[in-house]
Amino acid sequence: MKKTICIIGGGPAGMMAAISSKTANPDNEIHLLEKNPLLGRKLRATGGNRCNVTNNCSREELVAQIPGNGRFLYSVFDQFSNQDIIQFFESHGCPLKEEDHGRMFPTTDRSQTIIETLKKTIDDLGVHTHLETTVHQIDWKNKRIVGDKQVFPFDTLILTTGGVCAQHTGSTGDGLKFAKTLGHTITELFPTEVPLVASENFIHDGSLQGISLSDISLTLWSDKHKKVKTIRYDLVFTHFGISGPAPLRLSSFVRKQLIKQQAPVLVTIDCIPDISLDTIMANRKDFNEKQPATWIKQYVPSRLAALLVSLADLSADQKVGQLSPAQLDRLLQLLKAFPLTIRGTQGMERAFVTGGGISIKEVQPKTMESKLVPELYFAGEVLDIYGFTGGFNITAALATGYVAGLHSNKKA
Repeated sequence: MKKTICIIGGGPAGMMAAISSKTANPDNEIHLLEKNPLLGRKLRATGGNRCNVTNNCSREELVAQIPGNGRFLYSVFDQFSNQDIIQFFESHGCPLKEEDHGRMFPTTDRSQTIIETLKKTIDDLGVHTHLETTVHQIDWKNKRIVGDKQVFPFDTLILTTGGVCAQHTGSTGDGLKFAKTLGHTITELFPTEVPLVASENFIHDGSLQGISLSDISLTLWSDKHKKVKTIRYDLVFTHFGISGPAPLRLSSFVRKQLIKQQAPVLVTIDCIPDISLDTIMANRKDFNEKQPATWIKQYVPSRLAALLVSLADLSADQKVGQLSPAQLDRLLQLLKAFPLTIRGTQGMERAFVTGGGISIKEVQPKTMESKLVPELYFAGEVLDIYGFTGGFNITAALATGYVAGLHSNKKA
């Protein structure tokens, strides 16, 4: 049975929804509406403009790396998983390569390659793409979309408009407003995958700005001195705090702890998680006649080594062999548990992903159809689903888009 299906939002979820819907039933008339002059504008900037399109990990790890309602996606991934995403691009002439932590990129190292692959598939299938088309109203009673240029009648509607972060790319929350007018609950919106803001003077005076640390262990602590969450990844010091994969991944947990404590929270950095205190101490004898900073900069950059020595209240002229047990303990504790007081996260304008969105309690997990409004489907960041950096958010967008498009073909 032929249907007219309209999709609002030309990001990864919307493009994949168009592809799966048209592939499932070539007789359907598919209209993809995008207010930007090009498809995939936000996608273009991901992964340092290289587009980390998915992650080559197990199904269990995939769900675990989506802390924002990842378990809701089990049924979705049964139908279209990260491995299916890899196969899709490979089979459409866009080979991918695997980098550290399972991250998958196009071999061209250009996000444009991913967008062009999706766009070419859309065009080849005969999907009607409407660029620079802003939607002003969804008239559900008469099943029509009122745009700034024309009116689009529809049998089925798929909302893939994204969240509210990176608003310069067009993610201004339009779909959330439309969903709310149609009776859906919008959970609290907040920035996630966002840098952390620290209080220390040595952060704000630029002493550490630009220093990068690889494969560190970043731990969030409760006010009861219990571990809340530990992330193992990289970080970079900034003029306001810390950024990079580890802080971004920790940010949603930091936010919850800040709300719970109603006060700044403590995080600590183990700069060398694979090297024990015993190993460091055994190495000390080779540096007994050298200054502490010379010893410590084997493990961390020299600027950070100098700061650790200062924070441990050591004289720069002291020799390692002259340090008392208490002085050694202070220095090594800073190396293995460098404390930072986090007073907040940066705002939505600096976030990579929006936390919150359309409540998943009101969405069918196997089809992505609304439980409240038949023939209304959702996919992508418009939903209350968020993952870590590393290809997991784009995976969720492509997978939910595929499933929404596939099931939009049901008999009207």
